[in-house]
Amino acid sequence: MADVTLREGPLSGTRIAVLIESDFFEPEIHYYQRRFAEEGAEVHFLTRLWGQDSITFLGHEWRAPFSAHQSLEWIDDDTLRSYAAVIVPSGMVSDRLRYTEDVNQLAPAAEFVRRAFAEPGILKGVICHGFWLLASIPETIRGRKVVCHNNLVGDVRNMGAEYVDADVVVDGDDLVTGRTGMHAHLFARQIIDILIDRGRR
Repeated sequence: MADVTLREGPLSGTRIAVLIESDFFEPEIHYYQRRFAEEGAEVHFLTRLWGQDSITFLGHEWRAPFSAHQSLEWIDDDTLRSYAAVIVPSGMVSDRLRYTEDVNQLAPAAEFVRRAFAEPGILKGVICHGFWLLASIPETIRGRKVVCHNNLVGDVRNMGAEYVDADVVVDGDDLVTGRTGMHAHLFARQIIDILIDRGRR
């Protein structure tokens, strides 16, 4: 896809990270790309580049191409904290990103998300099957209120989270979860509202 032009808005100067891999849900990812930019935010699509400069992934619905150029590996703490929000999207993205060569080590994406959860200043967003990536780091959502795809309700309960039957759930001031990729517009709206509110404080 072509780069999206930023406009001045209430989130100007804000950076949002969205994880990406093959079999992404195109309507969701394309929505984030445009909707956050409409508010002035700079959106970075992060992935595991496997030593390459870029990778072009194909979407799940229409096999639409999407090129990623930014690696989630080797991001230092200062760079991580420069993101106002980190989003784990729906679809097969999480299943692909949770692959690890050494089963005794966290996948780089899981480690990245674990570090993001350790930063209260970063708003975390997880939607639909995004919880697959959190399966190896259940402490991140233990005791927290979440919603997920119906297929993952047992998973999040086994991870110690409290399932809430709603399209979007906000827990505290740093976690937003969404039911499915088809609820991405409601999910993104909540993230935008929280980030705007933070900017007013």
